[in-house]
Amino acid sequence: MSSAIRNFKSFLLSNHSKNPARLVLRAMSSGTSCEYETLKVTTPLENVVQVEINRPEKRNAMNRAFWREIRECFQKLANDSDCRAVVLSAAGKVYTAGLDIMDNAELMMQGDVEDVGRKAMNFRNMIRDYQESFTVIEKCPKPVIAAIHNACVGGGVDMVTACDIRYCSKDAWFQIKEVDIGLAADVGTLQRLPKVIGNDSLARELAYTARKMMADEAKEAGLVSKVFEDRDSTINGALETAAVIASKSPIAVQGSKISLVYSRDHSVPEGLVNVGTWNQAMLQSEDLMKAAMANQTKEKATFSKL
Repeated sequence: MSSAIRNFKSFLLSNHSKNPARLVLRAMSSGTSCEYETLKVTTPLENVVQVEINRPEKRNAMNRAFWREIRECFQKLANDSDCRAVVLSAAGKVYTAGLDIMDNAELMMQGDVEDVGRKAMNFRNMIRDYQESFTVIEKCPKPVIAAIHNACVGGGVDMVTACDIRYCSKDAWFQIKEVDIGLAADVGTLQRLPKVIGNDSLARELAYTARKMMADEAKEAGLVSKVFEDRDSTINGALETAAVIASKSPIAVQGSKISLVYSRDHSVPEGLVNVGTWNQAMLQSEDLMKAAMANQTKEKATFSKL
C-alpha cells in the first residue's frame, strides 16, 4: 500500500466526524478482477475505483495495448454497479509522454499496403479506434477525475479533456505536441479543449505552437480546477472528491453527467428537453425520498446500486 493512501486514510479517520460523506474505507486491492498489461485498477475507497496508467519505465507512453485496455476498462466500469466515481492517475515520474511512437510504428508505416485509398481507410479505422479509447471515458456515466502530475503530453491532453474533473500537481505541464511530429491532433484535443477552457484563441495558440502550458496557467485557463503540492497530494485530493461523489445518489450524479455532456453539444432548448425527458422517469426514484429524509434528519443516506 502506498504512503499516499495510508496518509489519506489516517486523515479521513482522524477527521471522521467532520466529513459530511462519512466515508467507509476499503483496503487497497491486492489484485483486480481483470488484469491489464498497461493499467493498474484498484478500489481504494468504497465505490471509488482508481485506474492508474502503469508503464512508468516507458514514461507511461501509450502503446497499442494501452489503447485497447483503456477502452475495455472504462466499458467495464460503465456497467460496474459497485463503481460510482473513478480517479485516473499514473505511476512513476510523469503522467504520460503521449503516443508510444516506436510501438505504433508498424501501424503508422503500413509498408505492406501500396494503394493510397486502402492506406487511407486503414488510417481512418485506426484513428477512429483511438478516438473511441478516450470517448468511452466521456460516455462512462460515472464521473472521472484526472489526477495529473508532471508531463501530460499529446495523447495525455486528449485523454484528460475527456474526463469530468481535472486536478494537477504544481510541477504539471501540458503540451499539444502533435504539430512537432508533423500531424494535427486527432484523438479529441482539438474538439474538447476549446470547450473545456472556453478560450478559442488560447486553444489555437497551444495547438499551433506546441508550447507548454504550466500548472498555474492551466488553472487560470480552466483546464484544471485545483493545483496541489505534489503527485501524492493530487491523488489524495482526487480520491477525497471521488468519495464525496460516491456518497451521493448514483441516479442524480450519473443523470447530471449525462445531461452535462449532452448539453455541451446541443442548444439550451435541446438540453432542457433532454433533461426533462430524463427526469420524468428519474424523479420517481427512491433516491429522491432518501435524500430528502437525510437532509431532514442530518443522517447519511444509503443509496442502492444501479
